[in-house]
Amino acid sequence: MLTRRAVALVICALTMALVTQASAAAAGGPVTCPPPSVLNPYDGTCQIIVTDPGGGGGTGGGGPGGPTKPVGTTPAKCVSRWSGAPTEVRCTSASGYWSNGRQCYVREMKPQPAKTDPVWGGHADGTVYVCEPPVASAGGQIVTYFWAAAPPPGPAALPDPRVLASRAVASMRLHAIAIGIVPEPRPGSVGIIGLPTWMWADTPNAQSLGPLTRTATAGGFTVTATAKADRTVWTMGDGATLTCRGPGTPYADTYGRQPSPTCGHTYTKQGTYAVRATTYWVVTWSGIGQTGTIPLAFTATTTITMGEAQVLNS
Repeated sequence: MLTRRAVALVICALTMALVTQASAAAAGGPVTCPPPSVLNPYDGTCQIIVTDPGGGGGTGGGGPGGPTKPVGTTPAKCVSRWSGAPTEVRCTSASGYWSNGRQCYVREMKPQPAKTDPVWGGHADGTVYVCEPPVASAGGQIVTYFWAAAPPPGPAALPDPRVLASRAVASMRLHAIAIGIVPEPRPGSVGIIGLPTWMWADTPNAQSLGPLTRTATAGGFTVTATAKADRTVWTMGDGATLTCRGPGTPYADTYGRQPSPTCGHTYTKQGTYAVRATTYWVVTWSGIGQTGTIPLAFTATTTITMGEAQVLNS
């Protein structure tokens, strides 16, 4: 009976000298094992991957259903149980990197199979990997394929490129724009309803609008990310919403009553309005054989006052 060990996946080498194996081997045919077992080329027995019902967070893991652990936090040694007793093996080979949890060398399948392939299990994200044991059997190498949302952990596992992309984005220190608007958002400043209101990004820079490129590196692998603002959506506080691209045009007294050529609005009722500017970004990243995008949004707020023009009679 399997004890509740503090691991997510354990490899249980069962000395199952199946009659079907013996008869097939004697006939010179291929030796097969019933799922979810695989043939152990050392002694001709079936090796079964068993999911531990325990919930502890041990040093194993790596397969779907196992504990979530950062890549590279599994034990420093690469241990194979294909021979029954634990045997240390190389952590990397031409077949990929060793996964203690899966008991095979793991590498990304190239090219990736079509999304209609059953190996995807209906998933649209993640990656399909090759799982190759440390040795070949008499009938050839036993290779299996599996889907995973992220690279399975292992002492020599490749870093997750999405994690590195996130680190690169964090180093950019992106932020919302500084709102430029007329009438000005200061005490005593009152705009006139019916006259144009101008909006823009005040003193824009790479952190507020991009483009900005940064890299992140781990284990000798690098991911490059480039961030660029796509658009700014202005919520004017009176029910109006405008989408403006680019930094907008700063207002100058020489423009007089002209409307903004790039980003403007006209209020029709007096009052105090909360204005929000939400800038939507698209970050594209690439590295370690993968690419992706990360959407971001940053919001700035301010308040302006609109009033009616006063007519003075003398």
